[in-house]
Amino acid sequence: MAKIRFSALEELANRKPVELSERHRVSEIFGCDVLTIEKMRHYLSIEAFKKLEKIMSEGGVIDRGLADQVAAAMKAWAVEKGATHYTHWFHPLNGATAEKHDGFIDLQKNGSIIEAFDGRMLVQQEPDASSFPNGGIRNTFEARGYTAWDPGSPAFINNNTLCIPTVFVAYTGEALDYKTPMLKALALIDKAAVGVCQYFDKDVQKVTATLGWEQEYFLVDEALFNARPDLKLCGRTLMGHSAAKDQQLEDHYFGAIPERVNAFMDELEYECHRLGIPAKTRHNECAPNQFELAPIFEEANLAVDHNQLLMSTMKRIAKHHKFRVLLHEKPYKGINGSGKHNNWSLLTDTGVNLLSPGKNPKSNMQFLVFLVTATRAVLEQEALFKACIVSLGNERRLGGDEAPPVIMSVFLGQQLDSILDEIEQKVSSKKMSPDEKTELKLNVGKIPEIMRDNTDRNRTSPFAFTGNRFEFRAVGSSANCGAAMIVLNTAVAEQLIAFKQEVDALIDKGVKKDEAIFQVLRKYIIACKKIRFEGNGYSKEWKEEARKRGLSVESDCITSLKAYLSPKAKGLFVGNGIFTERELEARYEIKNEIYLKKLQIESRVLGDLALNHIIPTAITYQNTLITNVRGLKDILPDVYAEVGEVQLKAIKEISTHIKEIRTLVDEMTEARKLANHTYPNEVERAAVYSETVLPYLDKIRYHIDKLELLVDDEIWPLPKYRELLFFK
Repeated sequence: MAKIRFSALEELANRKPVELSERHRVSEIFGCDVLTIEKMRHYLSIEAFKKLEKIMSEGGVIDRGLADQVAAAMKAWAVEKGATHYTHWFHPLNGATAEKHDGFIDLQKNGSIIEAFDGRMLVQQEPDASSFPNGGIRNTFEARGYTAWDPGSPAFINNNTLCIPTVFVAYTGEALDYKTPMLKALALIDKAAVGVCQYFDKDVQKVTATLGWEQEYFLVDEALFNARPDLKLCGRTLMGHSAAKDQQLEDHYFGAIPERVNAFMDELEYECHRLGIPAKTRHNECAPNQFELAPIFEEANLAVDHNQLLMSTMKRIAKHHKFRVLLHEKPYKGINGSGKHNNWSLLTDTGVNLLSPGKNPKSNMQFLVFLVTATRAVLEQEALFKACIVSLGNERRLGGDEAPPVIMSVFLGQQLDSILDEIEQKVSSKKMSPDEKTELKLNVGKIPEIMRDNTDRNRTSPFAFTGNRFEFRAVGSSANCGAAMIVLNTAVAEQLIAFKQEVDALIDKGVKKDEAIFQVLRKYIIACKKIRFEGNGYSKEWKEEARKRGLSVESDCITSLKAYLSPKAKGLFVGNGIFTERELEARYEIKNEIYLKKLQIESRVLGDLALNHIIPTAITYQNTLITNVRGLKDILPDVYAEVGEVQLKAIKEISTHIKEIRTLVDEMTEARKLANHTYPNEVERAAVYSETVLPYLDKIRYHIDKLELLVDDEIWPLPKYRELLFFK
């Protein structure tokens, strides 16, 4: 192994940047591999185009006749672009994307081959639904599932394959993906938000949820990556002593991008732009070899598709540059992990961002309504907001090294807080005088002026208002954004529906519209005090305060996931038609299953590395020390103990660490066996693994990391942190 390490370092030393072979203006290539609605115009009849355009903008069902025309158009365009295959591209619940490639061919009676692709193939295909995480919805002997085209997301060409974004459902109709429930959630918030917007602007007929994600990631040279089995199999380092220097000098963030990395980013952005992903921002993140890519915000469904596509594209392009991408939330101990901030807002078809202050009291009343209802949504479903982002990886990231804490809170800023406090003080259930209404509206009208000089952002808030959007910062870097978007949009929609019902009830009692809005707004503002927090989310005081407020303070993944089965969650999802109760239970089971299996893998990999690589290396070095001490005894029998004090101490320390590692690995193995044999139910087993197996990972790591400092660097088998983080 030591030979592999040093050969990897030698290979890395000879790396050169791989320059992009061709360069074009972004405007020339953007979306060239995407079949947009405008491109479809050239392949469809006028009637078919109008029908498709309406379905794509308003929703609806594609009949077989239209499907055949669309399929023919897709095939013609794809073949012209050099595509040879097509695939239904979907988001199963393993967090990745899935595709099965079929050729554009059909066998004729005379034995000849023609290029074929019809509406039947477009609308529906049958992948094996039992081979993906399904939470018991499908049995292993029941294979059939269905994928069906999502017209809201355009087809694209990737690696000479026409990719058709689709939903993925079981034979019985249950959703087996992220897209299906997310589309339902987006439709729900559209309807709910339009209802509230009608108080302020009758012209609003559609509200679109938007998403702008920020993808953080690490890069590591492929030679070093291949020399670290834990990185290859687990996505993170299971051992490794901190480097003398990491991010403590704060000299990496926004620094000059390394030459090799810049070349990788150039090609990545080129591919992104061809695929219609509006990549805009790239920079060094806080930790060494950590970076970020962020696009312009888009409609939420398309944005989620683009983020999934980006993650697979990143990995493909990285190989061209002899890199590997690490999307794990915490690949290295002691430095920043990687997240995926989800910047969320609502946009009307009249061009108004509902989370952006307006220019007059009326538009600012609307802004405050949506600001406060979103805050109330986090309050009502705070445990579910946490459950949708927790994972084994995120469990290690959240709560330190610039990641927000797992306890949900909302940061609005001092200026907005003061405005909400003023509404609370000046509005009552009693009828307001004309002067009181005028004064309140005038103050509300000052919001744009105040917002231009907003207070500093709170970096520890998991859900922060950042000027014209909410930023859900707790989402993990490897996660499908769909999980967070399902919860967020459904929760906000439910609060908007409740808000409208309460306002309408007051209006029916004779209260004027504006006054009714202010009264319900005041009620929500008072309730939201529980979730609003401006201070340090890392502090022990906040955890104690959060507990007093009745917020969910559990930090472990397994406990947090139970929120999916709570009456609140069932009321939210089942009550609003996003999930059936069985679909919700399945998601809970799948999240536990993934946690369990990842922990099993990490435990096995660590045991293998400890017993087969670390201990033999330590013994080899210990034998060298023993030989040295024996030599000293032979030539300096009277003083060998004195002159060999350092060697003798090292021998003892190495022996102690070897013993502890061996003992702990054996205990961990037995804990795993006991859990496997005692708890056939994976949900129960995941909880036991979390309690009995997980702690051993850090205990074993402690002793291995101590050995790393004791053993001769020339024989240490695994690339060290200084090499992984600083060799570029």
